[in-house]
Amino acid sequence: MLMVEYSQLLVNQQTKINMKIASRVVFLFFCFLCFNCKTESKQVIVVKNTLDIPRSFETVEIKVSDITLTDDVSIENIAVVDVQTNEVLVSQLVDSNQDGISDLLLFQPKIEANTEKKYKLTQIDAGKRPKTIDYCYSRFVPERTDDYAWENNRVAFRTFGPVAQKMVEDGVKGGTLSSGIDAWLKRVDYPIINKWYKKYLKDSNAYHKDTGEGLDNFHVGRSRGVGGIAYKKDSIFYISKNFISYKTLTNGPLRTSFILNYEVWDANGTKIKESKKISLDYGNNLSRFEVSIEGVDTISAGLTLHEKDGVVSSHKGETWLNYWQPHADSKLGTAIVASPVYFIESEKYDTEAKDLSHVFSHLKVINGKTIYYAGFAWQKTGQFKNQNEWQEYLRAFAKKIEYPLQIQLLKP
Repeated sequence: MLMVEYSQLLVNQQTKINMKIASRVVFLFFCFLCFNCKTESKQVIVVKNTLDIPRSFETVEIKVSDITLTDDVSIENIAVVDVQTNEVLVSQLVDSNQDGISDLLLFQPKIEANTEKKYKLTQIDAGKRPKTIDYCYSRFVPERTDDYAWENNRVAFRTFGPVAQKMVEDGVKGGTLSSGIDAWLKRVDYPIINKWYKKYLKDSNAYHKDTGEGLDNFHVGRSRGVGGIAYKKDSIFYISKNFISYKTLTNGPLRTSFILNYEVWDANGTKIKESKKISLDYGNNLSRFEVSIEGVDTISAGLTLHEKDGVVSSHKGETWLNYWQPHADSKLGTAIVASPVYFIESEKYDTEAKDLSHVFSHLKVINGKTIYYAGFAWQKTGQFKNQNEWQEYLRAFAKKIEYPLQIQLLKP
């Protein structure tokens, strides 16, 4: 009897020891999990599409200040992951105020009509991230006087600086006096700006010839080109001269962004101060123009009519404007899109003065600012088969900026 009780006592003691060991193992396991949890943001982003059309190539902006990070994790190590598929999305960090610290995290979701998707912010090794190319690129170009040029995987643009203006004013050949926006008709998805300017240094006519990548055969002159601005006073449109300074904000796989400043200009006694923040996102044919304006409460963004042999399209109740024209051996559509918040109306302005016939979108200046989008479609690229396809793109684009994706950042 005593032997049985003693044996039972040993069993009970061993059981207690095993339970203590198991408890410690479980405790250490949870400590390990908690430690690992602290190396991730553990935040979820909910993206909701309220429109009855699928959406892609729209850039979501998340403020870095809204992302919860522990002391041992840097925002540079955080990636955006599709919760459903575990796909790691291409993302980009932006230092929007140029203080050396990233302010925004960008990514582009793909989301079907009337649905929502979830994305998690998590720490991922650099080797597991998708490889990227800086498709969205811009820079000042001192080797071609002083252009500022920008591009993405679909379109390219440039505009002109103070040296080019002074050359014209001094009667020096090769200058350009214009605050208009030039369209560079690229037809490849890889970057061409540096390549074309390098060719220019050997032959100044090089990028005016299409060798398979596209060419610059779009005439700007004094015109507004593709989205330059003007101010209408007493039936006359007044314009600024070339930009006087610039600041590049970001280049990357999803967005290029920069600022152009202009000297105060005069519209028959009305002094106007102008600064443009221009950005171009991956997959888009239109640049975003955020224009800071002082001195007036309306401004007009224009499209040059060139030889006036094209078709102007604008629909009542809609906020997009298109000019579809013959262009060399192809067709070209240039367009302006704004949200109803800024859009007033459109106007065709026809004059015999060279380069000054335009179609304009008249826009409100609200709290010193107006926002619109301007760009083009070159039929030779194959991006759009015809005018109807291009206009459907513009119509959808207008809807998307009127009803942006709804973004919710859930707390961890």
